[in-house]
Amino acid sequence: MDTKTLNNLKEAFEVAPSAELAKIITFALIESGNVDNIAPYLGSFGSSLSAMELEQVVNALESSGNQESLMILERGLDTTACTNLVRLLINSQKLENAKAVYLSALERDTSILNREFDSLLGIEPHVAKLKVVEKAEIADLSRYRQKTSDFNDVVGLDRIKKQIHKKIILPFQSPSLFQRFKKKIGGGVLLYGPPGCGKTLLARATAGECNASFFNVEVSDVLDMYIGESEQKLHAIFEKARNETPSVIFFDELEALAGKREHARNSSSANTVSQFLTELDGFSQNNEGILVLASTNVPWAIDAAFLRPGRFDRMFFVPPPDREARYGILKHHIQNRPASDDINFNALTNKTSGYSGADLANLIEMAADEAIDESLVQGIDVDINFSHFKEALQESRATTTEWLTTARNYARYANDGGRYNDVLDFINKNSKK
Repeated sequence: MDTKTLNNLKEAFEVAPSAELAKIITFALIESGNVDNIAPYLGSFGSSLSAMELEQVVNALESSGNQESLMILERGLDTTACTNLVRLLINSQKLENAKAVYLSALERDTSILNREFDSLLGIEPHVAKLKVVEKAEIADLSRYRQKTSDFNDVVGLDRIKKQIHKKIILPFQSPSLFQRFKKKIGGGVLLYGPPGCGKTLLARATAGECNASFFNVEVSDVLDMYIGESEQKLHAIFEKARNETPSVIFFDELEALAGKREHARNSSSANTVSQFLTELDGFSQNNEGILVLASTNVPWAIDAAFLRPGRFDRMFFVPPPDREARYGILKHHIQNRPASDDINFNALTNKTSGYSGADLANLIEMAADEAIDESLVQGIDVDINFSHFKEALQESRATTTEWLTTARNYARYANDGGRYNDVLDFINKNSKK
């Protein structure tokens, strides 16, 4: 490539940088022997380099002795290319360079964490993980912080809202009264029931009613492939929450973190369960002002130690919405959509017995799809009408039936201490209708 063309490409790159331009200029400079001038373009490759092209760039940098540019190169690569770079350096026995690039990449992108690299580069697992934890700042609960709502956003569930208000919210609102009777504020509450019936929504509303910070901790934020890391993350989360009271920590899919230890596949899972129990009411822990909310679809899979008094001692069954709630949910989801006046919501409510809140929301979506299809066929805008719901009802079904069938067996034959009496009452009441 002649000098004039190369200079034009450089000017074009300055105006509008791109991976392809960076690659063309870089290989033109390498071909002409001007390797020292490629540094400005090394950070723009992204995923554009093939394995062979990456090797050519690395070899050019090594031949020129310009090892510092490897770090510039690393910061401009995507995860796959960066992994290839580390492996390339290891294969060429440039272990010190590989180690530096690998640890630097960990600070930028934790998904590059590789147990094979740890072993080949002589890195202790905890050293590599420290890089990840420093970057992720697991103890900073602000990454889990979410907006709260209130009970006005929860349609139906009046009975359970009254129970939560009495047993959970009032202690937060009138702490002096409860302290007079030596009642602690906070504790653990387990919401269980079929999927899609509003457990997470209810948890967020409870936090809002308590006027407390709401932290939604996902399972993936706790579980870790390295031994001991899951326990450390759990401890860090609870420690931060203790410093930010009043607060509500919410764990969805609790069975993943608190499953029965006799069913654990390895000791690491059992250790996580034990650590969780320690954080809930350990000898040296003070969880005053912390409400630990959790939800699960399989309460019978939870380790029994979590369900004793002082831990998740308050269990609330979140059932499928009743008739009044179904009516309210349908009216809520049809808002702000073009809908005709002929929709018979009473009829829809009667035909959707056993539907979860998520099922009802999906029914609205299916009816909207029918209206869109008709609009496309007729070439005019058609509002959602009752005929669209009739079509949607033929293709929809209640997803709570399977769960209620399984729960009925536990409620009848494994109902220790009346734990599932609410489930049994709900099934008996609705089976008579």
